[in-house]
Amino acid sequence: MRVTASVPARINIIGEHTDHFGGLSLTFSSQHRLKLSATPREGGIRGNQTVTSLWEAAGGWSADLVVDSNIPIGAGLSSSAALCVAIVMCSQNKIDPMEISLEAQRIENQVLRSNCGLMDQISITHSTEGLATLLDYSRMSIENFRMPDDWRFKLVDTGIRRSLSETNYSSSEVDIETRRIHAEEESERVRHALSSDARALGGIINESHASISDNIRSSTPEIDTMVKEIQGIAGVLGARLMGGGFGGMILALVEEKDALSGELLVSSDSAFLQETL
Repeated sequence: MRVTASVPARINIIGEHTDHFGGLSLTFSSQHRLKLSATPREGGIRGNQTVTSLWEAAGGWSADLVVDSNIPIGAGLSSSAALCVAIVMCSQNKIDPMEISLEAQRIENQVLRSNCGLMDQISITHSTEGLATLLDYSRMSIENFRMPDDWRFKLVDTGIRRSLSETNYSSSEVDIETRRIHAEEESERVRHALSSDARALGGIINESHASISDNIRSSTPEIDTMVKEIQGIAGVLGARLMGGGFGGMILALVEEKDALSGELLVSSDSAFLQETL
């Protein structure tokens, strides 16, 4: 019997590079989706090499594996985490969201050799339509809440792609004390964001990008220029690089839906986790 998992992408509003230090993140899952279908077969596992390696690491059974996804790869939208979550859902009899998250993190670290935290996996497995998710890594607690109506987000593609394993996500180039201070200050920005209107949130998002660039050093001069230009466009309240860094998507908070015309408006209205037999 074929098993299918459909999982959303992750959007991080604020709280970048905090999970390794017990900080906070504020995320939601978007309308982008990855669908994995696993059909039992005799004669071993068949599919894309990366997918089959992850499937084997998860203890998967002999199957034909097919992935259909509109989550851009290397764009800071958690394409790798989405794939790993889908693989765990299909290959193992796990229904607890945290168990799925931990196992998905394990196989991503093992096979893709990325020292990822748990933000992406938890955001995906706890996604709820129309809601944002507050993650507290010090207590491993999750709280969903409805975003204010004036929080409107668009994605601007830098056109630069990278894999998480290629970034300095945990690089020794940035000393651990600097990363810890960033995590503490970024977590405080998350706390302020929870009670902020859109205009105040825009300033918080701009502060987040400055810290990502100056302290974490996961941006580049080219991307910093893009972000600054977007921040200066009429109708844009704030903008920052999202994800592991060095490329991918810029998240922009806009005043009205027609700001940044031509760029994708993202919402959590169709974000949910689904498994079918």
